[in-house]
Amino acid sequence: MKRTLTAIMMLVLLIPATTLAGEVPSTVQPQQHQAISAWLATHLDGLVKTCKHLHEHPELSQYEEQTAALAANELRDAGYEVITGIGGHGVVGLMANGPGPTVLVRGDMDALPIIEETNLPYASKVKVARPDGRIVGVMHACGHDIHTTTLLGTARLLADHQKLWRGTAIMLAQPAEEAGAGAMTMVADERFKRVPKPDYCISLHVSHRLPAGQINYTSGWSAANVDSVDITIFGRGGHGARPNSAVDPIVTAAHVITQLQTIVSRRISPIEPGVITVGSIHGGAKHNVIPNEVKMQLTVRSYSDEVRHQLLDGIRQITTDVCRSFQCPKPPLVVWSKERTPSCYNDPALTAAAVAVFGEIFGPENIIEKPAGMGGEDFGVFPRHFKVPGLQYSLGTVSRERYEASLKPNAEPLPSLHSSKYQADMTPSVDAGIRTMSALAFALLDDAE
Repeated sequence: MKRTLTAIMMLVLLIPATTLAGEVPSTVQPQQHQAISAWLATHLDGLVKTCKHLHEHPELSQYEEQTAALAANELRDAGYEVITGIGGHGVVGLMANGPGPTVLVRGDMDALPIIEETNLPYASKVKVARPDGRIVGVMHACGHDIHTTTLLGTARLLADHQKLWRGTAIMLAQPAEEAGAGAMTMVADERFKRVPKPDYCISLHVSHRLPAGQINYTSGWSAANVDSVDITIFGRGGHGARPNSAVDPIVTAAHVITQLQTIVSRRISPIEPGVITVGSIHGGAKHNVIPNEVKMQLTVRSYSDEVRHQLLDGIRQITTDVCRSFQCPKPPLVVWSKERTPSCYNDPALTAAAVAVFGEIFGPENIIEKPAGMGGEDFGVFPRHFKVPGLQYSLGTVSRERYEASLKPNAEPLPSLHSSKYQADMTPSVDAGIRTMSALAFALLDDAE
């Protein structure tokens, strides 16, 4: 019987996220460092041009047709075996270069529904019509143009220097990261079975907090499980002057909201992170009318799968019990979104190896550890799926001038990711992205000697 996409997703999510590596290679040969620098001296301008093109022509999640075509063409031209249309617009390039380790490098391609306000000469002017008729802007406000360019640059650099490494390189261009579904749909696609099992999965993400040339890393948990929950509470409407003749879903919802906060504070271990945030509540339309229902939208964050289930089960139980105590005419509707992002675990041994490699490039003082956060990133699907060590590190992208200015007293904060004003210092950011990613790939692959 054919397995459904949902069933396959659940299998992926049940895979333990804490697969540990043993000793991880952390040495880049001098000739490899020299090759990276010489190659970038020749190719960096062209790659920056590619990145600016991607920035100027962004595409929303699940609509990355032109970006995917560009990635496929670049990988094919570099000599990779290319598989397209994986989980939508996903692209994978494979290059087997003798016996040795297999390394998967991932870059995501999609943009956000934001009208850009950077005034850059290559700023996006793309606008699209949503299914509901609304016109929205499209912008690379989360650096996926740099992610894709780093992927393609690293792929080309490895292809041009096959004499310096042995093994198999997997270059994966992923759609729909912003929707939280792209990695899931890729691994659920039958075509993904053609992708060999890697020994390591690596990726990067831009940072708006660091200047170009600095790197952030986190060992262990680095991004959270992200679940979206929709709740409908059913009451019995009536006149606001006669609440005794109605069942008020707004008062019920208020009690649900306060009780939900006890899940984190009283049900899970105090040393386990967890977040339940009610981000939206809608009910009623008039001062003196008690409505028939209230709708709420929640975001739920955790690291371990055990805590995730505690939070989600607790939300359903508390909501159901509170509605029963308020004599709601029927049980609440509690629905988990199918689009969810699993947590991301950075293997400590792989992280330590990467820190050593990056320190050789920019100096140890520019490789800075950061605490774990509760943001979401679906890169974690790939190391979970293959049961191998994974690592995602953060790439500084702010110009040194703007970064220094932001440190002055009363200075305006740097625009964050997902801001209409976020802008990367393109040339040094692309340079640092390819320099770090290709060096790490060289370290994880066998050298040719």
